Amino acid sequence: MGVASDERQLLCELFERVGPDAPTLCEGWATRDLAVHLVVRERRPDALAGKLIKALAERGDRAEQELRELAWPELVDQVRQGPPKWNPMSIGGVDETVNAAEFFVHHEDVRRARPDWQPRPSDEARDEVLWKSLSRVARMFYGRSPVGVVLRRTDGTEIQAKRGPRTVRVVGDTAELLLYAFGRSEAKVTFEGNEADVMAMQDLRRSF
Repeated sequence: MGVASDERQLLCELFERVGPDAPTLCEGWATRDLAVHLVVRERRPDALAGKLIKALAERGDRAEQELRELAWPELVDQVRQGPPKWNPMSIGGVDETVNAAEFFVHHEDVRRARPDWQPRPSDEARDEVLWKSLSRVARMFYGRSPVGVVLRRTDGTEIQAKRGPRTVRVVGDTAELLLYAFGRSEAKVTFEGNEADVMAMQDLRRSF
C-alpha cells in the first residue's frame, strides 16, 4: 500500500458518503464530474483520446457519456479499482509516483468543499511522498512566475520553484504547499516577500 492507494480508497469512501451531486473545489464540477475524470484518466483511453484529438471528439464524448450514465456505486467502484493491468499506472511504483499527489489533491477537493472542514493531521510518511511529488512539478507550476518562488516547509526545508531577482516564499505544511501549487486557494499558506511580488505570483493560473 502507499499514499496513492490510501488516498484513492479514502476518496471513494467519501464519494459514497456524499453522493454524486456534492460540490468540489474543481470549478464547475460536482463529485460525479470528478469521478468521471478519474476513470477517463485511468481506464478509458477512448474518452481521453477524444479530448486530445479533434477527429475522435465525438467518439470520446460518447464514451464519457456512458460513464456519466452509470449508477453512482458502479462509477465509484471503477475509481476504486484503479488502472487496469494494461495501464503502466497499475504498477505500484508508477502508481505512487503519478497518483499520490493526484488523489491527495482530489480527496481534498471534496473534503474542503464541505462546511466546517479542517486540515488533516500531518503524517510523516505521507508528507515525504507528497514533498517528492511537489519537487518534481514545482518548476512546471511556477515556471511563468514573474518573480522567484521558494516553497518552504515549516521545518525550513525548501524547494526552489523559480529563480528570479526578487523572491517570494510560500510557507506552510507539505500538504498545504502541494494544494496551493495545484491552484487551490483554500490551502493554508503564508507568504514572505514584497507585497507587489506576492500579488504577481498569486495571479498565476495553476489549476490542475
